[in-house]
Amino acid sequence: MTDRDPVPTLDGEKVRLRPMHESDREALLEVLRDPSIVEVWDTRGTELSADELIAGDEDWTVWAVEVDGRFAGSIQSAEESDPDYRHAGIDIFLSSAFQGQGYGTDAVRTLARYLIEVRGHHRLTIDPATSNVRAIRTYEKVGFKPVGVMRQYERGVQGTFHDGLLMDMLADELR
Repeated sequence: MTDRDPVPTLDGEKVRLRPMHESDREALLEVLRDPSIVEVWDTRGTELSADELIAGDEDWTVWAVEVDGRFAGSIQSAEESDPDYRHAGIDIFLSSAFQGQGYGTDAVRTLARYLIEVRGHHRLTIDPATSNVRAIRTYEKVGFKPVGVMRQYERGVQGTFHDGLLMDMLADELR
């Protein structure tokens, strides 16, 4: 998406994806401090992560994930516009209070459908830590398939690098 494109609100079966706002800061910080998020999200600190998510970025589109009007987390997409490599990537985190109930699956499926049907992408990627079994199961339910392991891909909270699993999904594989 570009600066001219407004971030749309997207309704799934269980979740609503809506633009992130400054008024989300306290709820966002609370989610970013959740131990289950600290374990797998940005190591630079919750304040910086919140600042970046709220401010937005020309390379990423950010949504707040809501469940019954409650702030549950965030989902983001990045789009490659080069026609020879056109695809989009997704990233997501949800508070532990909303994990294991199908909200993540619905959020990923809702954003994937938008990226394929509205934005015209034929391929999507996602890259969880290989140890994040819950996330991998979620992505497989939507149709993502493992492509390969990216060795020592990402630095974790202990300061050491861990492997990431590159997963992708073609448009006709969306479930």
